[in-house]
Parts: sequence; structure tokens; C-alpha cells
Amino acid sequence: MTEYEYQALLLSLKVALFSIFWLLPLGIALAWLLARKQFFGKSLLDSLIHLPLVLPPVVIGYLLLIFMGRQGYLGQWLYQHFGVVFSFSWKGAVLACIVVALPLMVRSIRLSLENVDGRLEQAAATLGASPLKIFITITLPLTIPGIITGTMLSFARSLGEFGATISFVSNIPGETQTIPLAMYTFIETPGSETEAMRLCIISIAIALASMLISEWLSRFSSRRLGA
Repeated sequence: MTEYEYQALLLSLKVALFSIFWLLPLGIALAWLLARKQFFGKSLLDSLIHLPLVLPPVVIGYLLLIFMGRQGYLGQWLYQHFGVVFSFSWKGAVLACIVVALPLMVRSIRLSLENVDGRLEQAAATLGASPLKIFITITLPLTIPGIITGTMLSFARSLGEFGATISFVSNIPGETQTIPLAMYTFIETPGSETEAMRLCIISIAIALASMLISEWLSRFSSRRLGA
């Protein structure tokens, strides 16, 4: 593996891990809100969360550029007040991955939350447990299989993100060039088929490993919960 490919691999892992770091609390909060609460605009919020599943990734990247770019509606304010820049930066790649992977995280956790037996939470409440304690000690542990599934799916999705990333942060080696973008560069370069194939194999290996780990952790946690 060349230094060029190594940088793309490290950046891909960095972007995916940072995405998961922010997706976990956000996904758990939104999934709990959708699964347990009734409020005006719930259907709209649900649709907005799942919208990236049906939108072309390039459209997502373009919208991010409009709103979160340095001259964007929100991005300009963030830059002027906090010096935060997302466009053409690895932070922007993280933001793009968060947007495209959020539906997978929320859906997985929400399904687990909806399968939690409400009688267990009611019993804890009658014994004097606070809502926060019930959530931490009962609800959250019972949703671990869904959290694991959502985490691994989001991780794999972040590793493979291309359209939104290249539209929002471009293809800058060492800064925003993840494995899919590096593969795109190799494919466009005559005589670089070997490098493109090598990155393809690496991507498949990482994604397959993520799925296998997810399956193993889900089965392990299900056995523990059953016990």
C-alpha cells in the first residue's frame, strides 16, 4: 500500500469514527423521541430524518454546501462567531456522513425501543425509579442490539460515502480524500487500475468485517439479555 492509499484509509477511518461519535447520542435521542412521544410535527420530523435515504447523495452535498459552506446561511454565521469551517475540510466530510447515516442509526434503535416491554419500565416506576434511572438501567440496556446494529451500519455507510462528500468538501488528498474518493481518482487516471482494485478490496474487507462484528455483538448481547 502506498502512502497515498494509506492516507485515504486513515482519513476514512477517522471520518467514520468521528461520525459514529456524534451519531450515537443524536440517534438515541431521536429514536427515543419518535418511539415514545406523540407531538405535533412528528411525521414531518420522521420524514426529514429518513429523507437522505431517498435523496441522491449529490443533492445532500449541494444542500450542505448551501447551508453549511463558508458563505452558506448557517456556515457563514459559524465561521464569523466561532471560526468553524466545514466546507473543503475533513469536518465537513464527518457532517456529510452524519446526515446520510442518521436514518440507519435512528431506525435501528427505534425498532429496538419499540420492542422493549413497557411493563418492565412501569414496574420500575412503581418502585420509585426516576425516568432517567429507568432509561439508563432498563431501556438502554434492552436496546443494545439495535444500537450495535445501527452503529455498524452507520460506520459502514460512512466508510462508503461518496456523493455528498465530493459535492460538499471536494476531493483534496490528505484532507477530504477518503477511500471512495481516492478510488474515483484512480479510476479516472489511466494505468491506475491496480491501485483502484486494491482500495476496492480494502473497502470490501472493512465493510464485511463490520457486518460480521455487528452480527456477533448482536447475538452476544441478545444471549446476555435473555440470560
